[in-house]
Amino acid sequence: MAQKETLSSLTHGNFAKELSIADGKMPPNAVDFERLVIGTFLIDKKGLDHSIDLLTSEVFYDPRHQVIFSSILKLYEGNHPVDLMTIIQDLKKEDKLSQAGGDHYIIDLTMGVSSSAHIEYHVRVILEKYILRSLINVSANVIDSSYKESTDVFELLDKAEQSFFEITNGTIKKGFDTANSLVKQAIDTIKSLKDKQGLSGVPSGFRDIDKETGGWQNSDLIIIAARPAMGKTAFLLSMARNIAVGHKIPMALFSLEMASVQLITRMIASETKISSEKLRKGTLDDEEWQRLFSNVSELENAPLYIDETPSLSIFDFRAKCRRLVMQHGVRIIMVDYLQLMTAGSSGKGAGNREQEISMISRSLKAIAKELNVPVIALSQLSRSVETRPGKRPQLSDLRESGAIEQDADIVSFIFRPEYYKITVWDNDDEGQETSTENQAELIIAKHRNGATADVRLSFLKHFAKFGDIEAAFDGGAGGGYPSSFGETSGFDKIKTTIQPGAAFDLPDSSKLSGSSMNDFDDDDDFPF
Repeated sequence: MAQKETLSSLTHGNFAKELSIADGKMPPNAVDFERLVIGTFLIDKKGLDHSIDLLTSEVFYDPRHQVIFSSILKLYEGNHPVDLMTIIQDLKKEDKLSQAGGDHYIIDLTMGVSSSAHIEYHVRVILEKYILRSLINVSANVIDSSYKESTDVFELLDKAEQSFFEITNGTIKKGFDTANSLVKQAIDTIKSLKDKQGLSGVPSGFRDIDKETGGWQNSDLIIIAARPAMGKTAFLLSMARNIAVGHKIPMALFSLEMASVQLITRMIASETKISSEKLRKGTLDDEEWQRLFSNVSELENAPLYIDETPSLSIFDFRAKCRRLVMQHGVRIIMVDYLQLMTAGSSGKGAGNREQEISMISRSLKAIAKELNVPVIALSQLSRSVETRPGKRPQLSDLRESGAIEQDADIVSFIFRPEYYKITVWDNDDEGQETSTENQAELIIAKHRNGATADVRLSFLKHFAKFGDIEAAFDGGAGGGYPSSFGETSGFDKIKTTIQPGAAFDLPDSSKLSGSSMNDFDDDDDFPF
């Protein structure tokens, strides 16, 4: 409904303006097709039933046709007969007959129509002309606003991109489906899910997590929260590797805290099983150099797009996501991390911090729905976790705003008892004691479309890598991920030519600025 209202405002009441902004040119229209469609609706109920849901009054160029169609739609929705006499009587009752061209014009509309043949084609032509007029109006409004000194350029850019995106996705609507076609479609979907081992969304690459979630679902907002040093960034990078390299799915990663070179170096450490410290210093032996060169090509060609803009505003984030989805086919978006985003354009805040975080959270969910992709955002937890005996996080620990819990479809926590010197899991079955060494747990505390669960994972801190428990020490890539990969080209894509040591000439880690949300780095337990 919101899309329809936005698009309608582009043309409704702007008939005279359209003529003036086109520099004397006639705006795109298909008045002859409009006459055919209106005439068909007045004499053939079959054509009316088949196509009326594809149209609104605003798509018609001729104002008379807008008035007539509004009357047709009102009678149709009220289950009243639609024909010449009922429409003329309704227009007389509303005192709009003269605006519709009079009864003679309405009668003339039906004279050249014999049947509803090709009605859907005629409707499509009308819609295409409406799209062209909408594009003209959006462009004219952008030009007009660009000349005003008071215009906020980032807000204008965001509104313009939103208008163009809505024109692209929301104008031509699809009609009803028959039960026959829907059943076939449902069966095909069920068959495809069987082939995908139950995965209906974007796979995380972790077997037990995908078993619980069915993959990250389109339009979902997924929050992954933890205290510092639990491995939030490491988990996100491990999952990014699984998605982009293992499953060849285009994805975008927005890093607001770490430089993109640092991120890719950590991914290389995970991929090659060479410690981050060695990569940072370039102190590799011959075997490790060989391993580096032979393994890094998969990551180099992965369809992974990284943006390292600090203090990214939600307006800029939305605009960049739209371009990534439309230009590069990105199917999942990740943010590291939510509390470092800003609500206003140009880094301006929006009220107090709790209100700002609430706005960011709502906006992330809106972007996920608008682009129909999963959005995964990391989040910090409050210090109240540290005062709890078992150190296990819970929903009330989400930092700065309860809106995060409300807006998210999935809220999960990363928990590593080993960090707190807890040697055995406290949630094992009675009589069992499992060591926490090199292990972590993803606690799914909220799952809007499924059950909550605790999922055990392996964690190799020297490589900052998460994986499935059984595959932790197999000597390979870990996690049971396919080794095939895909290649795309484009903006901020990882594409690195490796020279011995040169690719890892990073700034002195002592000079790197840490998170503004805490006094030490998110993953300070790692050697890198």
